[in-house]
Amino acid sequence: MKVGHSTIIRGAGPLVVGKGPVRTGVTAILPNPANVFEQRVVGGGFILNGAGEVSGMTQLMEWGLIETPILLTNTLSVGAVTDAAVQWMVEKFPGIGGVHDVIIPLVGECDDSWLNDVAGRHVKHEHVYEAISTASDGPVAEGNVGGGTGMITCDFKAGIGTSSRKLPESLGGYTVGVLVMSNFGLMRQLRVGGLPVGEILEERYRTVPRRERSYGSIIAVLATDAPLGTHQLNRLAKRAALGIGRVGSSAMHGSGEIVLAFSTANMVPRETRKMVYRMKLLLDQRLDPLYEAVIEATEEAILNALCQARDLDGVNGHVSRALPVGEVRDLVQTWYRQVDPRRRPPPGPRRVE
Repeated sequence: MKVGHSTIIRGAGPLVVGKGPVRTGVTAILPNPANVFEQRVVGGGFILNGAGEVSGMTQLMEWGLIETPILLTNTLSVGAVTDAAVQWMVEKFPGIGGVHDVIIPLVGECDDSWLNDVAGRHVKHEHVYEAISTASDGPVAEGNVGGGTGMITCDFKAGIGTSSRKLPESLGGYTVGVLVMSNFGLMRQLRVGGLPVGEILEERYRTVPRRERSYGSIIAVLATDAPLGTHQLNRLAKRAALGIGRVGSSAMHGSGEIVLAFSTANMVPRETRKMVYRMKLLLDQRLDPLYEAVIEATEEAILNALCQARDLDGVNGHVSRALPVGEVRDLVQTWYRQVDPRRRPPPGPRRVE
C-alpha cells in the first residue's frame, strides 16, 4: 500500500468564489500499487451515518473488490477527482470501457468550507495525478495535508491522521493500519484516553470564533495483511466506528462517518482461465485481536491528525486553532497522578512506525 498527497494552499482574505482563499487538496491511497486494476484486493466497508459520500462504494459492497485507487478530497470536488481518476486509469489501462468493464473510482469527501473556497472547485486533474504519482510506502504526512488540508475536528485543526498496530506472532503477527480524513464534532465532545478534555478546554476557548455548527464527517480507510473476506472486512470496519466514538463522535445528523477496509493478503485476478479462485481466510474465531487493534488504531489516527495539524487561516479571516498538545498532555498526566501515581495507560499491541 502507498499513500500520497496534493496540498493546495493559496490566497488570503475575504471569500471570492472561484478565486479563493483555497485550503484543500487530495489524498491518494493505492491498495495494490503494482496493478490494482488487474490484481484486485478484497474490500468491504461500513456506513455509521450517511450524510456524506464515497463514490463507488455501492459496487464495492456488492462485489467485495477494490480495483482503483482510493481518493479523499472536499465535498464539491468529488466529481472532478472522479473524472481525473478515470482519466488516469484509462491511460494506464487502455482496455477499460472496451476490452474490459468500466470502472467506478472510490472517492470520499468531507466538507472543508469553513476554511476553503469549496464552491470554487479548485481541485484539478493535476492535483489528483500529483497525489497518485507521489504516493510512497514511507511515513505518511499528517495534519494539514492533502484532502485533510481544510478539515477540523472538535473545533480544532485536524486533517489526515494515521496509525497502525501489529499483533504478536502468537495471534498471527498481522498488521492493521488506519488512515483518517477527520472533520467531525464539537469541542465539548473531545475525549483523549477516555478523559473529557474537550469540556475542560471549552471554557478557555469560549470566545474564540469557530464553526457555528458541526459540518461533520470522517472517512476512515483500514488496511491489513490479515487474510480476510469481504464479510470479515465489513465486520472490521464496524469496529472502526467504535474508535471514532472513543474520540467523541456521536455521528451527528449532518455528519458522514464512512469506513472502507481492504486486505492485501489475496489478490483476485481480473482475468483467468480457471473456474475457481482459492483464497486464504482467517477463521472468524481469530478476529477478536484485529477488532481491538482497529479500535485502538482508529482512535489514535484521529488524535494524530489533531496533534500533527497546525493553526490555519482561511476564508473571511476564519482561523482554525491547533490542539494545545502540551496542555492536553498535562491534563492527562495530572489525571493519572491523581487517580493512581503508579497507573500508566495499557501498552496495547505495538504501533508500527
